[in-house]
Amino acid sequence: MALTGLPRLDFRSDTRTVPDARMRAAMNAAEVGDDVYGDDPTALLLEARVAELLGTEAALLTPTSTMANLLAPLAAAGSPGPRAPRLVVGEDTHMSFLEADGLRRFAGVELLAVAQRPDGLPDLDAVDAALATAGGRPTVVCLENTSMMSSGNALDAEATRALATLAHRYGAHVHLDGARLANAAVALGVRPAELAEPADSIAFSVSKGLGAPVGGLLCGTRAYVARARELRTALGGSLHQAGVVAAPALVALERLPDLAADHATAAALAAGFGTVPGVELMHPPRPTNMVMARLAGLTPEQCAARLAGHGVRVLPLPNGFVRFAVHRAHDMIGVRAAVAALAAVAATAPVARRTTGGDLVGRGLSTTWTEEA
Repeated sequence: MALTGLPRLDFRSDTRTVPDARMRAAMNAAEVGDDVYGDDPTALLLEARVAELLGTEAALLTPTSTMANLLAPLAAAGSPGPRAPRLVVGEDTHMSFLEADGLRRFAGVELLAVAQRPDGLPDLDAVDAALATAGGRPTVVCLENTSMMSSGNALDAEATRALATLAHRYGAHVHLDGARLANAAVALGVRPAELAEPADSIAFSVSKGLGAPVGGLLCGTRAYVARARELRTALGGSLHQAGVVAAPALVALERLPDLAADHATAAALAAGFGTVPGVELMHPPRPTNMVMARLAGLTPEQCAARLAGHGVRVLPLPNGFVRFAVHRAHDMIGVRAAVAALAAVAATAPVARRTTGGDLVGRGLSTTWTEEA
């Protein structure tokens, strides 16, 4: 019998959480001002807490992490226009194949996508070659952590530092797209600030694994964040009574250690899928809350459609896999149901055979694929 729309069976994204009773109470009780005038006390508290968490001087609340990533190169260059920067970014990152159009259209950047290592780090030789031909334009080198298309792999501080050392040698600004940096920190057993330290700016999401309903933050020096604040206003991203949004995000920050439970659930999901004939998994070196699987004989779209028939919702990816993003609504009941659903789909696939390998794959990406900001 097909299972129906239980929240525990929606694995499309870790943005699929809903605010719980404590978050809703915080929203209701939030002290508010007007963030456009810089006097919303709850928004100011959130910005201070995130800056402290990431070890930066300041932070700026934005409606989404996508906007934080858009502001990042503009603030690095000082202003839009003739000095809009070059953006060197891994070809399989969110900024490269999902945010590129906005970055080009609204930030005026020249975006240069370079090869990535299987773990998600941009290839240092490719970055070196790109920086050597920067032609005097302000240049921003970007890194994503966790690396979503590498099955949510967590990159350690040494990897970020190697990239930052190279970029700084050329005078480039280093931006870390840390939408899921909290997951990376928990998986590696380190403070988020340790992972953020080599970067000049960081985009941080409170609405993905942390589970707040809305929001991202752009972090950096006071001067950098002040420029970003002006640009946020120009882009229409300022909020008035922002405390209503900031209050549940403050609750979410307190739950950062709870991400370990999501990682354990994801590991159980991967272990269950590993028993299903015909299923191939990615095996990231440092897994977090993502599980990516593919079935011999089915496209990702076909696999997702057949899983939906069993009540399990997943996201088809352009690299041949479907993504299961685990979040706080998932439990072992959902894991067992998802494994049973994938086994049922595998049993009726055109080719149901056991595959081996599971190397990280992330090439040939389509710009039409979408994920929530």
